[in-house]
Amino acid sequence: MFKATVTTKPEVEIDGYKGIEATKRPVEVSEDDINAEIKKVQERNSRMVTVEDREAQNGDIAVIDFEGFVDDVPFEGGKAENYSLSLGAGQFIPGFEDQVIGHKTGDEFDINVKFPEDYQAADLANKDAVFKIKLHEIKMKELPEVDDDFVKDVSEFDSLDKYKEDIKDKLTKARENQAQDEVENQLIDKLVENLKAEIPQAMFEIRIDEDIREFAYRLQSQGLNIETYMKYTGMDQEKIRKQFQPQAERQVKVRLALEKIAELENIHPSDEDVEKEFEKLAENYQMEVDKVKTFIPKEELAKDIAVQKSIDLVRENAVITEGKKDAE
Repeated sequence: MFKATVTTKPEVEIDGYKGIEATKRPVEVSEDDINAEIKKVQERNSRMVTVEDREAQNGDIAVIDFEGFVDDVPFEGGKAENYSLSLGAGQFIPGFEDQVIGHKTGDEFDINVKFPEDYQAADLANKDAVFKIKLHEIKMKELPEVDDDFVKDVSEFDSLDKYKEDIKDKLTKARENQAQDEVENQLIDKLVENLKAEIPQAMFEIRIDEDIREFAYRLQSQGLNIETYMKYTGMDQEKIRKQFQPQAERQVKVRLALEKIAELENIHPSDEDVEKEFEKLAENYQMEVDKVKTFIPKEELAKDIAVQKSIDLVRENAVITEGKKDAE
């Protein structure tokens, strides 16, 4: 006889979903925030220029020849010519870059360092070394001046004031969205806390499977596969499932809570609601509406809309207070 195991949704109780208290942090954008964004754009539009009249400084690029010796014997991988070393970036072993700083173009000098105890090449670990250096060139990053001409080059605006106003608007909108997301997470945390249900482990396992599949699709879009990802990160099937478990359990509990609220509040999306959602999905997928309908059942989409309407109801009935601004 053939036997099938079917996972039945548990009986769910949820109360206290109206009047949930949450705190929304204040949204502020300072002049320093705006200037920081402009600095990023300056950095992206910078150019490297050769420095002739001073010593190498932290933040410069030093073009060097180097050869390393341990006990007066050169070691493998310790030699290079015309190497561009970013001073202060920590590319080389501790102390190396610091000893390039202060030298001028054309200088030839020695650097004395000690390899770390945990250095990857075991034969060099904890050894004293001397590097013979020749400094060929010093380069520095030159940032463009921030003025109306700069603004015209990097944006659609023709004045610095308008550009700053646009940056402020965009930062404000982004931070407002982030603050709203934080409020919604507080509401969802409370719903999960108020949920009463004996949830079968199989529901969590199914959700873990779905989350891992979605993760694998994202990796594929980046030219990777999940097997390669697990190899590089030292993961296996058991570890990756364990990693996704907390997220999956939360997703299942939230879904059950919101479905129960939809039931209690008699939330039923109209045919018009469903049709609009199909049209939105078709636009997102850049497909015909009829094509979308072939792989997304109308009943499942209606449930998703009901869940969204439920969280809207929770949000509308929440008691949200504004957090205090940081002291100046």
